[in-house]
Amino acid sequence: MAAIQPALVELPDELLGPRVLLRPYAEADAPALWAAVDESRAGSLGEWMPWVKEYRAPEDALATVRRLRARWLLREDLVTAIFERPTGRFLGGSGLSRIDWTIRRFEIGYWLRTSAIGYGYVTETVQLLSRLAFDRLDANRVEIRMDVRNTRSRAIPVRLGFVFEGCMRRAMPDIHSQPGDIDVFALIRDDYQRLPWRTAPETDFGG
Repeated sequence: MAAIQPALVELPDELLGPRVLLRPYAEADAPALWAAVDESRAGSLGEWMPWVKEYRAPEDALATVRRLRARWLLREDLVTAIFERPTGRFLGGSGLSRIDWTIRRFEIGYWLRTSAIGYGYVTETVQLLSRLAFDRLDANRVEIRMDVRNTRSRAIPVRLGFVFEGCMRRAMPDIHSQPGDIDVFALIRDDYQRLPWRTAPETDFGG
């Protein structure tokens, strides 16, 4: 079998669900990214996301967008912005990361601005990305990991039928750079095939 060249993997321009639109970041998104992070640093993001402290000024958001675009083009990380489909409002970020193209393993991460939490946007986002991974990218495994204390984040894979595989003790730095415990959920292809939401007709891989 020929070795895969990740940079040649074809990807849709956007993913459309009933209420959200996912697409790679564009430079024009930097002001909205900054506003969302700045709005949320004292709440939902600041509590769980160590990278928030890297956003000290608006230009930091632009630098982030440029790095993410470069990694998207190389297919090293497939990070997407989340938008509210009817209004175009920037809601947060997600995507497929920690990719191993050899065995087709992906990890889904997600965050929302504080004012967008509690409306089901992440649930829909994870469904879209899972379908992309298994239906278009031939995934063998899709993971979701979170701090064991982050009950809101943990509820997403539980709700969607991901399999809880265990706790990795002292496996990831928390916001204070201290080693924290991480819960691991995953789907393999057999799990995915059994999920009732995998065939939802409203999914659209645009482009």
